[in-house]
Amino acid sequence: MPDPIADLLARLPLWMENTVILLGALLPVLVIGALVLRGFAIWPLLSALLRRQVWVSVVFTMLIAVSIGLGVGLIAQERGLRQGTARAADKFELVIAAPGSEITAMLAAVYLQPSAIPLIDGPTYAQVAAHPNADLVAPLAFGDSYENAPVVGSTPAFVDYLSEGLAEGRVFATETEAIAGARTPLAVGDSFTPQHGQGNEAEGAHGGFEYQVVGRMPLTGSPWDRAYIVPAESVWMVHGLANGHAPGWDGTVGGPFDPDYFPGTPAALVKADSLGGAYVMQAQFNTDRTMALFPGTVLSRLHALMGDIRQVMSILAIVTQVLVTVGVLAGLMMLTRLLARRLALLRALGAPRRFNFALTWSYAVTLIVLGAGLGLALGVLLTRAISGVITDRTDILVTASLGWSELHLVGAFVSLTALLALIPAWLTMTRPVVRDLRG
Repeated sequence: MPDPIADLLARLPLWMENTVILLGALLPVLVIGALVLRGFAIWPLLSALLRRQVWVSVVFTMLIAVSIGLGVGLIAQERGLRQGTARAADKFELVIAAPGSEITAMLAAVYLQPSAIPLIDGPTYAQVAAHPNADLVAPLAFGDSYENAPVVGSTPAFVDYLSEGLAEGRVFATETEAIAGARTPLAVGDSFTPQHGQGNEAEGAHGGFEYQVVGRMPLTGSPWDRAYIVPAESVWMVHGLANGHAPGWDGTVGGPFDPDYFPGTPAALVKADSLGGAYVMQAQFNTDRTMALFPGTVLSRLHALMGDIRQVMSILAIVTQVLVTVGVLAGLMMLTRLLARRLALLRALGAPRRFNFALTWSYAVTLIVLGAGLGLALGVLLTRAISGVITDRTDILVTASLGWSELHLVGAFVSLTALLALIPAWLTMTRPVVRDLRG
């Protein structure tokens, strides 16, 4: 049976749908407020109570704000990380590697994580490069680094494809030239000597061999921003291997490569002429000699796992916030005992029990709403700070920000805790007036 509410929401623009959901999340607190405050003008006494208990109010508000800020900040960060990793893989439509772990191959080819991967041989690579659906096939030769930055061998066509136009300089034309990523320290004209290996496994420099930077890539938002791209021929030659070309090679770097002199490559990037062509190649090169994978598909599996983690994080965030609020409400119960004489005096002056109920509930909800607002502001600051740290550590551009889902979460939290705030408010009505007046 169709759900008319769901159908109505589906026809609304996305921003309006999210606004309706947010208002729905806040509706309980609005309804409770209208019922509790009906017929009373409590603001003068409420403002006086807030001023009188300013430090207690500040402490309670900050506890709620920190809880909400951490919760929404971490959830937004998870979404930003998913978007950043997906954006970094945009250019890697299809990757072909030797059979093995798809995740390992993706991490090596897309995110430049050091990995031991078998090589694709010359005849196999030639078969891939000659495929009628292939617009671009480029080897990705790993193994070297410079000051912990990967040095990756490939072709001029790969540089053009990845950068879509260099930010500075030109593409390499000889085996001793290099392209620097946007976040590398070297400028056009600088030189460097590569080392074998990466990170803690880096060994000595390749003596007598030096690259000169002739171009810089624009920012891609991926680990390639901290990498150096060099001709694949040079990576093979400095390791004592054939350079991919037959004797008499004229020195022009890039394909086509000679299968008989092709030393092998851990992975090859493929750009097909169409989406259908990419699926044709993926099916054709999933064999006992090669593994063809869509990095986006592999990422979607990881993101599905992260989606489960996100649900757990959301539940933990709500539970944490509710626990903090329960602690705050418990503190408010103690505070009402300290304020018992003043509340009893109001009763003695003729204020109805419901007035004390409304005053106490309003005080609690004021702290909750202020804490929620400050928590959202704190969440924005946290996401920016954590995004910067993740970007620096992973070289994946992460630009997390709070979204509608976080606002819905906070709206539901405010309504739930407003319901809980009815408990200390109700307790103020049950206290004996005479005993409280006597202290």
